[in-house]
Amino acid sequence: MFTAINADYNFMAKNIGFQNSAGAIKHQAVALMVQCDQAIFYNCQMDGYQDTLYSLSHRQFYRDCTILGTIDFIFGNGAAVFQNCKMIVRKPLDNQQCIVTAQGRKELADASGFVLQNCIISGAQDYLPVKARIKTYLGRPWEQFSRTVIMQSQLDDIITPEGWMPWKFNLYLDTLWYAEFGNRGPGADQTNRVKWKGIQKITAAQAQQFTPGVFLTGAQWIPKTGVPYTAGMFPGV
Repeated sequence: MFTAINADYNFMAKNIGFQNSAGAIKHQAVALMVQCDQAIFYNCQMDGYQDTLYSLSHRQFYRDCTILGTIDFIFGNGAAVFQNCKMIVRKPLDNQQCIVTAQGRKELADASGFVLQNCIISGAQDYLPVKARIKTYLGRPWEQFSRTVIMQSQLDDIITPEGWMPWKFNLYLDTLWYAEFGNRGPGADQTNRVKWKGIQKITAAQAQQFTPGVFLTGAQWIPKTGVPYTAGMFPGV
């Protein structure tokens, strides 16, 4: 069972949970699908394994949320900013690996992308004992122009040194757009990251373009909801 949010604009969920209880054995099992412009999720939890959160399309803002999963557990073609959220990796099947994001931008002109800002990526208790043999990646390109930015976030030691995982047959490695900026923790070391053409080295000015105030034009619609919101970069993080 999953929840689908289909609306033109201005949906908000607060202090509630969304769950798909199928388990890892059932493979793809969405807990929440969001197709709504100016959608806000505040202090919510999304529980699943593979494909937990389907950020299908339009602008979405997630604040202080917890998202649990295994494979591609945040995926879709939304323009989504996750601020102060926790991404918790669960134990998958023994023959699987874990991937936090699978963003699906299909056209270069699409304004979509995933931004994880001041988030924490860590492992669940059932995953930690197997982290050495079951790798966790920050993301992989679901579509040709997949775009993901992870910045000012805590990356625990579950993140493999390569950081990013290719899609089947090494598709889209030249056309994806992936960046890390100002992260911290043992998983944030970029020394041994993959060297694909699509991996970006961005400046502070470029990172600012992916804050919710700019990327989502958030000042026009987020503050009036009363949800905590930082428009730009977090100072001192």
